[in-house]
Amino acid sequence: MATIKDIAKMAGVSVTTVSRALNGYSDVNPKTRDRIKKVAEQLNYSPNALARSLVMSKSHTIGLLVSELNRSGAKDMFTYEVMCGINDAASDENYDLILFSTNPVKQEQKSYSQLCRERQVEGVIMQGIKTDDPYLDEVIESNIPCVLVDVELEGDNVGYVSTDNVFGAQMAMRHLINLGHENIAMMNGHNQARVSQRRLEGYVKALEEAGLPVYDHYVAEGDYLEPKAETEAVKLLTDHPEITAIFCASDLMALGVLRAAERLGRKVPEELSVVGYDDIMLAQYAHPPLTTVAQDKYQIGYESARLLTAMLQQKTKKRKVILDNQLIVRGSTAPPK
Repeated sequence: MATIKDIAKMAGVSVTTVSRALNGYSDVNPKTRDRIKKVAEQLNYSPNALARSLVMSKSHTIGLLVSELNRSGAKDMFTYEVMCGINDAASDENYDLILFSTNPVKQEQKSYSQLCRERQVEGVIMQGIKTDDPYLDEVIESNIPCVLVDVELEGDNVGYVSTDNVFGAQMAMRHLINLGHENIAMMNGHNQARVSQRRLEGYVKALEEAGLPVYDHYVAEGDYLEPKAETEAVKLLTDHPEITAIFCASDLMALGVLRAAERLGRKVPEELSVVGYDDIMLAQYAHPPLTTVAQDKYQIGYESARLLTAMLQQKTKKRKVILDNQLIVRGSTAPPK
């Protein structure tokens, strides 16, 4: 494998000149630079990325840290679509991407800064982080730039990317209210997710705007899991048969609600309207097709990586990006009987 010493010898220049020419320094004579590049091509020279990163103190690598990455999220493909956006944006900016996951046990053994130093990343995008995650405090104190997905946190080295979850929930609720529904329940995720808190806020605001009562017993938590949402929806509809519509904080939980309605003999949408959130691929293939609030999951990832690389290159002072969402009306909603 050719080295810069081989190039220097063949080109008749010093090793320092070769190094500066290949790294784009302007103090190298253009003719000398061209000669060095031609020799490098002849020798099939490939730069050692690790050695270069040690010399320049930059790895040109960013990390994607996903909390508790497991197979339970495979069905909605949310993380995968966000990851595709991150990967494409990182590639556009000539950064490599490393994926690593964490969980409470690992976090007790290793700090956020230790994890980043071991992976030699310049910055990190964090996804799936709960509001009580101990890493959040470390992120604020660390000098390692970080962008959070769906966690509203800002600092000198911290930014976030999200959609307007309050408005998204309001759109879903206004759709149901405009259809004539008054007894509307909510299948939320869990209180440790910032998006759950925001979507609940939108649910309450929409009811209050319409002059409808807000009942705590109309709100259940499905933990963003289809089976849990099904179980909770059966309880909800059995205890409160007057409910004519359910707004769900995710499509996966909405699928669970559809199964609960089938178990109870409640026809959708004739006897129960259901709205989801995210617009995952399965939403349009549900029976009936699911009305939902669409998020551009790929764009969330893309903007996260763009924001992080801009922070690393000191090209921006911006620390947040809020994306729009859209209500997609399909066959799971209708006026109440």
